[in-house]
Amino acid sequence: MKTPKLYQALAAVAGAALLLTGCGSTEEPAESATSSGESLTVTDSRGAKVELDGPAKRVVGTEWNVVENLVDLGVMPVGAADVKGYNTWVTAEKLDDTAKDIGTRGEPSLDTIASLDPDLIVATTDLAENVITQLEDLAPVVVVKSADASRQIDQAEDNLKLIAEATGTEAKAEESIAAFDAAVADGKAKLADAGLAGSKVAFADGWVADGKVSIRPFAKGSLLTDINTELGLVTPWTVEGDAAYGLASTDVEGLTKLDADSFVYITNGADADFTEELADNAVWKSLPFVKAGEVHRLEDGIWMFGGPASMTQYVNALVSTLTK
Repeated sequence: MKTPKLYQALAAVAGAALLLTGCGSTEEPAESATSSGESLTVTDSRGAKVELDGPAKRVVGTEWNVVENLVDLGVMPVGAADVKGYNTWVTAEKLDDTAKDIGTRGEPSLDTIASLDPDLIVATTDLAENVITQLEDLAPVVVVKSADASRQIDQAEDNLKLIAEATGTEAKAEESIAAFDAAVADGKAKLADAGLAGSKVAFADGWVADGKVSIRPFAKGSLLTDINTELGLVTPWTVEGDAAYGLASTDVEGLTKLDADSFVYITNGADADFTEELADNAVWKSLPFVKAGEVHRLEDGIWMFGGPASMTQYVNALVSTLTK
């Protein structure tokens, strides 16, 4: 896991997303456009009609879920935001060494992007509107909706389909979504066979800053909790998450209100595992799921806000962990 600063930045991004609206939508491209390279028009999450000379090949991604989706579709981006961070946090789809780092996800370098001569830039609604406007001076920009706590799984799949439409890779998108559906069906069956159907599983992440532990519940409406629900699990979180990501905040004392069978988390190689910081904490040690040994750290590199590839990776890791 990255440093607390990155966690705090992620939380800030999630909070800012509360102010953003819009929903992903696509229009089916004409078959001849995808197959022959003729021009095509796609409608992005803003309702903007984006005209392309043909399926995009030289693509820049300004956010990690976008970059992951591009690689999943077989389109290695010519430019990606914060390549080092991506390689730490996202392992479902790996970048090769041809992808140029374009700067941070919040402040991409316009000069670097321009030098790559892209025929498409894919951004998200988490990027400031004035930055998107500047990007539109460089190349066509398709904007996907970052998250929607009312329909996280559908939104993630819509984003993949929209990018596939713009890159002529619709068949690969359907394969990726089918792989996720199959993983969920298989995982649900394995959990049921293990007697875990209906288990109360709380997912969270957390970090340590100035000796204090902060915990971020993935509450109802978060992507991973929605996936858990599809697996036949139940979320015990009663705190309310934000309208975009379904994320909340609490501390160790707040966990005393949590009626959970299991507590699952990811740290992604943080400087300090927040559960280790709590090892001698009397409140933490008193929690039923801690006493029962039902605190589970998933493998690093599972992006908790990713597309179908990361979603499938999460399903497989969670089911494997809970059924050991």
